[in-house]
Amino acid sequence: MSDRRVATIPVQERGEVLLDARVHGLMVDDRKQDAAGAWAHVRRGVLTRLQQAQSLLPGGVRLLFIEGYRPPSLQRRYFKEYSEELARAHPDWHAAELREAASRFVSPPEIAPHSAGAAVDVTLINRQGRELDMGTRVNASPEESSGACYTDAPGLSVRARTNRATLGRALATAGLINYGTEWWHWSSGDRYWALQTQQPAALYGPVELP
Repeated sequence: MSDRRVATIPVQERGEVLLDARVHGLMVDDRKQDAAGAWAHVRRGVLTRLQQAQSLLPGGVRLLFIEGYRPPSLQRRYFKEYSEELARAHPDWHAAELREAASRFVSPPEIAPHSAGAAVDVTLINRQGRELDMGTRVNASPEESSGACYTDAPGLSVRARTNRATLGRALATAGLINYGTEWWHWSSGDRYWALQTQQPAALYGPVELP
């Protein structure tokens, strides 16, 4: 997300509503729960793609929706806190270095796919509702995981790599794209999606939950 080209992508807002995945057939985890229920929402087009991805998974495996929409104010807080964490760990880094490093893991607020309702963090669960081995926990930072949070990180177990591939095939076939530093982060219609798919404009910009 630190790529300057992302911020230059225009937005041709499609105006789709935010829908609650909890009432549209997806299993939604409550670890990111908020009082307004914002975390369980995504744009209509993203929800449709997630439903399609769910239908493409092998029997006995389901998507687990972790976090979708993130209010812009919360995104600003996350970016500030992670930037401050990096500054403490690297007091010799200049502001530009800190921003670029922070942007690997937390999107700058002005371009954040989550704040557009365009992104979702997901993993896989089995019939018993237990999360499959993906190599790291969801939201593990590059520092915490020694880089294993990167989708194509080397050194993963065969099981974790297989599970990531299963997740990736279903979501990519449904038209979502992955952010390569986070195996769990997938999106459609945002500025990063537009850059990666060579679209002239994003479909969704920052939005507030009604």
